Amino acid sequence: MKKLSILGLLLFLGVTALQANVNAVVSILPQQTFLKAIGGDKVNISLMVKPGNSPHTYEPKPSQMKDISKADIYFAIGVEFEHVWLDRFKNQNSNMKVVNISKGIIREAMASHSHKHHDDEHHDNYEKKHKKTKKDPHVWTSPNNVKQIVQNIYNELVVIDKENKAYYKSNLEKYLNYIDNTDNEIKAILKDVPRDTKFMVFHPAWGYFAHQYHLTQLPIEIEGKSPKPKALAYIIKEAKEENVKAVFTQPEFSDKIAKTIANQLNIKVIKTSPLSPKWKQNLLKLAKAIANK
Repeated sequence: MKKLSILGLLLFLGVTALQANVNAVVSILPQQTFLKAIGGDKVNISLMVKPGNSPHTYEPKPSQMKDISKADIYFAIGVEFEHVWLDRFKNQNSNMKVVNISKGIIREAMASHSHKHHDDEHHDNYEKKHKKTKKDPHVWTSPNNVKQIVQNIYNELVVIDKENKAYYKSNLEKYLNYIDNTDNEIKAILKDVPRDTKFMVFHPAWGYFAHQYHLTQLPIEIEGKSPKPKALAYIIKEAKEENVKAVFTQPEFSDKIAKTIANQLNIKVIKTSPLSPKWKQNLLKLAKAIANK
């Protein structure tokens, strides 16, 4: 009896070893959503930037460094903290493959104000320090880009886990349909919204969404800093002229200035984060607010 149970245990351990999941790490919540959709129950996912934190300044916890040491693959996406930490992660686990799942996506410049002449001194000083245009890392706010992202995830998973290729392929096809449906729903919501309609945001995180749907985002902050009083007065004037219906803020940033603007214009402040794990619902919420529905 004992021999049989030991044999059974060995067989069980052998089967378990064969069924071992891929250990993956992602930087932000939307990536977790996309990887879960393609990897399903074949991938264990560890998340770096926890809800409420900013990927611009994030520092991993010691427990997360343990996840790095056990990981087979790190899915990067080009957010700011990766520039500092990816090399350290590689040093922690030289066997871990690091891939950027935004490859193939054309990066756009971060949106800035059109009112250069209203804050010349600030703008000129900034220009001297930063000759290169800062690229927008928020690539996942566009359904077209997410198609590329999930294709990149699939391409990597089938290399690292060939046995489950058919499973990943099936999940990819389902999710590509889901993305197309999301795109169609957004188009339906925005169908009566004139081309180049402007919407106001505190942090310019919605550039790829705006580009795909022929909209323009008006950012409140200037290169990561709150505007000075003169610039703020111009922003309020511009928002009035453009008949802006709402100000979008993120939970990761203070909404004090957004509330000031909203009170002056008698419009809504809507909190929505590009880091939400509910990717589809988040984009629909944004589209509905822009369409004033």
